[in-house]
Amino acid sequence: MPYRLTVLGTGYLGATHAACMAELGFEVLGLDVDQAKIDRLRRGNLPIHEPGLEELLRRNLESGRLRFTTSFEEAANFGDVHFVCVGTPQKKGEYGADVSYLDAVIESLAPHLDRQCLVVGKSTVPVGTAERLAEKLVRLAPAGAQVELAWNPEFLREGFAVRDTLRPDRIVLGVASDRAEKVLRDVYAPLGEEIPIVVTDYPTAELVKSAANAFLATKISFINAMAEVCEAAHADVKQLSLALSFDERIGGKYLNPGLGFGGGCLPKDIRAFMARAGELGAYQALTFLSEVDAINMRRRARMVDLARELVGGSFEGRTVAVLGAAFKPNSDDIRDSPALDVAVTIARHGGKVTVYDPVALDNARTAHPDLGYADSARGAARDADVVLLLTEWQEFVEIDPEDLGLVVAARNIVDGRNALDADAWREAGWHYRALGRP
Repeated sequence: MPYRLTVLGTGYLGATHAACMAELGFEVLGLDVDQAKIDRLRRGNLPIHEPGLEELLRRNLESGRLRFTTSFEEAANFGDVHFVCVGTPQKKGEYGADVSYLDAVIESLAPHLDRQCLVVGKSTVPVGTAERLAEKLVRLAPAGAQVELAWNPEFLREGFAVRDTLRPDRIVLGVASDRAEKVLRDVYAPLGEEIPIVVTDYPTAELVKSAANAFLATKISFINAMAEVCEAAHADVKQLSLALSFDERIGGKYLNPGLGFGGGCLPKDIRAFMARAGELGAYQALTFLSEVDAINMRRRARMVDLARELVGGSFEGRTVAVLGAAFKPNSDDIRDSPALDVAVTIARHGGKVTVYDPVALDNARTAHPDLGYADSARGAARDADVVLLLTEWQEFVEIDPEDLGLVVAARNIVDGRNALDADAWREAGWHYRALGRP
């Protein structure tokens, strides 16, 4: 391979990118300031759950193509291309993104960059960040203008991160020179020639990710707004969604009504997008995202209301089973999890809540030790007055309603993801309710 790569930041994005680039044949050095995380990665153990990733990690550690360090000096001496993959969380008490981790990486790496190289940002950032960091790199690096910046946003879906890295639907390159474009085309050449590559400037590359997340959030909230109307009109949002999906201008992807979106990206990214638009004097262009956000949060409150209705109007003295803790299936990520938000709210109103999730229980226990937990769906549902399906794990979709009915106190279920066969559950004697359906 023509270049050696470093990946700065070994969280969800960084660990995936490092392992996948090594899988493509590159020599890769991953860096993190957290020694415990680096020690764990060196042993081949992931701090996250992501299907297929641990296998890639171990295979490339054994091959010698992938190593990890905490030394910025080592990374600078090793790498020709440095991928920056640190987080940009929402600022406390504000909508804007906290880019301090990015600045910290640049300030730690740049003083060691004494030869020509390319630094590539992959984090989701407010538009204008790349230009500012490019200037900082040149100012702080001994090699000066020989150190270039590019912006190459990631489009990973948790649960599908390995596939999305090795078989992306597009690659966006925000560059300021022909050389930077050539280097990145060389880096991604092993993925094949059929993948579309969009070459653009810094601001456009930064906006692509923000715009993509805003559109996705809007589509999800649109169908959930229709669910609100369907409930008022006694219509069925599942059938409405199906009918809309046949329109090629709309399509059926992410038109699934339910509890709404969560996680560490979509909610904070649309808020940061609104905040940055306001700073640029374009706030009115994105005011609709405020309602997108509000619709999403209302679904959680409506879920609590449906559960309360099924237990007679009050959670006091009632037992509630919650199936799901992760914000989505195939992940152990509980950041801004709608499922846990609902569980905590019900517990706060006096309900005895027991949660089960196939992979996210440890994270949930750590974050919310006051909730009850079980090691199976059956265990969570024992003596429950109502069962709530809040994360659409396949394990939950395939539950036998007759079998689950043997352990509950009352056959009441609220399908927060519209994932179950309503007729089958009703035929088994369950009082079935779902968001947006009669």
